[in-house]
Amino acid sequence: MQLHDVWFVLIAVLWVGYFFLEGFDFGIGVLTKLLARDRREKRVLINTIGPVWDGNEVWLLSAGGATFAAFPEWYATLFSGFYLPLLLILVCLIVRGVAFEYRAKRNEERWQRNWETAIFWTSLLPAVLWGVAFGNIVRGVKIDAHKEYVGGVLDLLNPYAVLGGLVTLTLFTFHGAVFASLKTLGDIRERARRTATVLGLITAVLALGFLGWTQADKGDGSSLIAMIVAVVALLAALVANQLGREGWAFAFSGITVAASVAMLFLTLFPNVMPSSLNESWNLTVTNASSSPYTLKIMTWCAGIATPIVLLYQGWTYWVFRKRIGTQHIADAH
Repeated sequence: MQLHDVWFVLIAVLWVGYFFLEGFDFGIGVLTKLLARDRREKRVLINTIGPVWDGNEVWLLSAGGATFAAFPEWYATLFSGFYLPLLLILVCLIVRGVAFEYRAKRNEERWQRNWETAIFWTSLLPAVLWGVAFGNIVRGVKIDAHKEYVGGVLDLLNPYAVLGGLVTLTLFTFHGAVFASLKTLGDIRERARRTATVLGLITAVLALGFLGWTQADKGDGSSLIAMIVAVVALLAALVANQLGREGWAFAFSGITVAASVAMLFLTLFPNVMPSSLNESWNLTVTNASSSPYTLKIMTWCAGIATPIVLLYQGWTYWVFRKRIGTQHIADAH
């Protein structure tokens, strides 16, 4: 395996980590409208991710930085062709971070309600748009002989990509509901479990259609295995949730996210962005990569920094591992 192949795998791992962690993060944001009955319960949900949401976004920064350094042609074509949806995701992430920090700065009802609305929409929109973006990457977009995207924004809103956006939205919200049941106490915990059951069934239908479509169009033996793992893990998460085994339910929902993302990358390789105009114009791990020397330096840096980041983030989750409930929310909020 050459270094450009290694870095394709590493970037896939970074996206798996990002969607695993930011997935339940987005899900909690959506559930502030769907699950919480009052402002105190919204605060409980927000507090479940309060210490970790910004650390989860580090995986996105790492994935973007690694793509820029390891595959500059992929980065340039992706960010120029998908400029508007990626800009919208960026704006959502900025507003979302501000909303988390500013919501409790004042006690006025209108102030807090507006920031809570911002948290909901800036969680929902990226959850959809990431699915649309990756659906288009796997399906193929209009790339010409100069490695430039020549399509328009409306070309990105095709049925396959839109279905991908619905899958990521429901899957992330299901993942968030399972996380909420794992991290909360009392009535909200029970309602989170019931909500997870409904969301899981909806996700199962949509995901089976999307993954089956992907497998039929682009798949091979390895992607079929990943698809089977994703489907079995989702069913196991539903069973564990019904039995009240919340830790296992969260583990299996996370495996569902990881296996689904892995399947997309398996169907993509050795391409990084296929061209729908001409297969010879595909961006691949070979023609889109940096020089071997650059990849070698990056490998050494990643080998040193990655374990440190993983240890620190793991420590953060361990410190804030306890459940919270409405009884832990001060009256001022």
